[in-house]
This record gives sequence, structure tokens and C-alpha cells, in this order.
Amino acid sequence: MASIKLKTNVNKLKGEVVIPGDKSISHRSVMFGAIAHGETTVTNFLPGEDCLSTISCFRKLGVKIVEENGQLRIDGQGFEGLSEPDETLDVGNSGTTIRLLMGILAGRPFFSTLVGDQSIGKRPMTRVTEPLKQMGAVIDARKNGTYTPIAIRGGRLTPIHYQLPVASAQVKSALLLAGLQAEGETTILEPAATRDHTERMIRQFGGEIHRKNGLITVKGEQRLTASAIHVPGDISSAAFFLVAGAIVPGSEIVLKNVGLNPTRTGILEVLEKMGANLTVIKNEADSFEPAGDLIIKSSNLKGTVVEGGLIPRLIDEIPIIALMATQAEGTTIIKDAEELKVKETNRIDTVVAELRKLGASIEATPDGMIITGRSKLKGGAVSSHGDHRIGMMLAIAALLSDGGVHLEQPESIAVSYPNFFSHLNRLIH
Repeated sequence: MASIKLKTNVNKLKGEVVIPGDKSISHRSVMFGAIAHGETTVTNFLPGEDCLSTISCFRKLGVKIVEENGQLRIDGQGFEGLSEPDETLDVGNSGTTIRLLMGILAGRPFFSTLVGDQSIGKRPMTRVTEPLKQMGAVIDARKNGTYTPIAIRGGRLTPIHYQLPVASAQVKSALLLAGLQAEGETTILEPAATRDHTERMIRQFGGEIHRKNGLITVKGEQRLTASAIHVPGDISSAAFFLVAGAIVPGSEIVLKNVGLNPTRTGILEVLEKMGANLTVIKNEADSFEPAGDLIIKSSNLKGTVVEGGLIPRLIDEIPIIALMATQAEGTTIIKDAEELKVKETNRIDTVVAELRKLGASIEATPDGMIITGRSKLKGGAVSSHGDHRIGMMLAIAALLSDGGVHLEQPESIAVSYPNFFSHLNRLIH
């Protein structure tokens, strides 16, 4: 699909959306099901391209995974049940798959090779490969271990005490998955709290992990036991509708079953700081991941500053926050977000360039952006640049645009939200 014409200049958004399963949790449910003992069942799994890449890789590692009536059944035989793949493990566009999988493969006594698409080929991997090498894994890759393809010969690992140079849930998770296989206790110090889905998964599958003052400790050689996982809706996907409901006049949207993990709810705090008309109804049911319903209504927004410890809790939502800021009164500053440069695209430059095409007043800074509201958006030709979150952000921007908007590479959205356009179209009135 080369390009599509987006819906523009809509009157209002009304209705209810059941948000698809959380991408981060879906990835991890397959991984933990594969390394646990017994049959793990997963409901509300996200069938996006990234998560399907994870299933494909684990099948190549010898894990039996069956999909039946919208439910996954994973026959786990423990870490030792994984076997040397006969072919290359292709992670597609998924940074989560490649980085977490490296942590698992580092402790396995066989050889494997990891590749991905063109975007993955540009993303730095030394932040994962270097500490894994310190634990004893033999890893090589293009450009001195920086880029795919990555070759791993795993084996016996020694524990590590490691201070993360950047706040990264993917790096942390890779080291925890390696630490589960090491002979002793691995400790990781985070500079700022990042999403804790991996730690919650370890406990859900019967493992032991401790956190105190930013220091995470996990014992090696633990035996994990199969579990039943219900994946809550992805708050990163919900964010696009939250912002749409806030910025399109006369709107009211109800979002069902959204994950409310405190390490992921930075977007809700920003909405509140900007004065959004938002209601959060928490689900009181006992679950390893909190969830609830969100009600968003059109709002009079004001500019704010997004920085510091808040950034790791909303890093994937920054593109849509930037759009929201174009419709807020005053100036919004986003800083401390250098990590955006090594996502599917350089999201700082890409967000700024694409929103400018639609008439937004926005400029890039070395670690973020400065956005001046309120901008009247116009039509134009824009591109996702193969980045699903940029594509969805531009589709929401088009709703306010006075003129035709054509989106190039819309197919990238299927990476995390295959039904995005059908859900959006049902809300348009």
C-alpha cells in the first residue's frame, strides 16, 4: 500500500473502543510461557506483526505454540527445552523481540543468529551485547557488535552487577532474562524507573525478584511454572484515542480494558497537567497487571513541560503528546528524551518534520521539542517513515486538518494496532 487518504475535518468523535492487547505484555507472555514448565495460556494477545515475530522466533527454537479461538497455548519445557534453530531468527521490526531474546539466548549452550528489517538494522545493540558479554556470552555483530545480524553462542553465565547507562526497559529485561540463567545473583541499577512488565512476569510465573531504591535483584537458576495470562489493553495504543478525544471538539470516547501499570501511565499525568477532561475507572479485579476504563472528553488544554523521570513512563507516547501540544494554549517543552533518536525512526526529527508539513509550530531540540499552540492544521502529504506510532499520530492530526491529508506507508501501523483504522472510523461522526 503506497498511500491512503485520511479522514479530515471531522465534526466529533463519539463511542467506545476495546483497546487491543498490550504489545509489551504480549511479547513477554510468549517468552515466559516458552521458558516456564507446563502449558501457559494467553488471552487477548496482540496479533500485531511485532508480536507474531516473537511467536515465529520461539517456534524456531523448538517451542510448541498453538492459537485456538483467540487464545494462545504455549507448551513450555523450561530454558533447557529451547533448541538450536535450524535457520536465522528474524525479528522483523521488533526491538523488544531482539533485545529480550538476546538475554534468553545468552544462557543457552548453542549457536543462533538474529536479523531484522531495515529499521532494526539501524538500531544500536551494544547496550545489550556488552553487558551480556560481561556475563560470559559470546556475541558478534556488524560494526564491532553494534548492528544486526547478531551471532550468539550462549552458555554458562556468571552474575553481574550492572548500572544501566540509560533508562531502558528492554536492556533491563534482557539482563534479567540472562540473570535467571546465571549461577548466582544478578543486580541491576536503573537511573530512572522503567516499565516493570518483566519483573511482574517473573513473579506471575512463580519466580522471585526484588527491588529496592532502584536496585533490582534476581537469583539465577530459578524454575518458572506455567501461568494463565490475560493481557490488558495497551495504554500506548489508547493514547492516540485519548488525545483524539481531547483535541477534537464535541468528542467523548470510552476506552475499555486499558492497562494502568504505574510505570506506563505517564500519558495520563500529562493529560491531567494539561487540563484534559479525563476520568479513570480502575478495575478492582485481582490481576498481576492493573487495568481499567478511561473516559475522555474534548478539553481546553494548556501547555506544559514534560521532562525527567516522567520520560521513561511515556517514551512511546511522545509523538502523540507533541500533536496534543499543537492544540494547547501556550508553549509545551519536551526534554530529556534523547532515547527517541534510536526508536523505529529518529522520532524527534520525524515528528517535527511531519507536523510542520501540516502547519504546526514545532521545533526540534537536542533532547526533545518545543511546541507552540494553538496551530490551525492544514492538508498535505505526510509519511509514517515505516514507524507505526508516527503513522497513527498523523491519522489523528488529520482529523483536525482543513484540507486533504495523504499518508504514505500506512501499513506500518499493523505492527502494533492492526484494527486502528476500523476503530477510528467507527468513532467519526
